[in-house]
Amino acid sequence: MSWQELERLVVDAEARPSLRLALRRCRDDNALILQARQLGYRITRVDLQQAWLQHRQDEELRTLQG
Repeated sequence: MSWQELERLVVDAEARPSLRLALRRCRDDNALILQARQLGYRITRVDLQQAWLQHRQDEELRTLQG
């Protein structure tokens, strides 16, 4: 499942500075997906969209909780 791949990519990037640097160089989602796939992570555009939506929902919840 590609959502699990996205989670694995995040965990690995947090643990490996060289991976984090390579991903930071990506200028847009397409470049990020391409770079991740070249590194062996099977993520999709939908995974990134879902992650962004989840992030926004979490931020809104934190704002409401004060």
